[in-house]
Amino acid sequence: MERLTRYDVAEYHGVKMVVVESDLLPPDPAVVVIPLLADYPAVKELNPSILVNGRRLILATRLIAAVRRSSVRRVGNVAEQGDLINRAVDILVAGV
Repeated sequence: MERLTRYDVAEYHGVKMVVVESDLLPPDPAVVVIPLLADYPAVKELNPSILVNGRRLILATRLIAAVRRSSVRRVGNVAEQGDLINRAVDILVAGV
């Protein structure tokens, strides 16, 4: 099982995604992620632009999902952009 922590960027069949679940949760075969897409209709603050390995991708917040850890591989980390990601999740679930 791939060791993934919050704000790690994982890849599944060429699609990058950022891990958003807390590191305080017990281990599970699944992990909660948000896809990072090149072409996604951006809504201010809900879909921030995230820099991943020199490439700007849109956080597709409404596409939040759980994936099996065994089917993804870690390809980076965007912890320095964590505030943008947290704000997007807050807007998704609370509207503020």
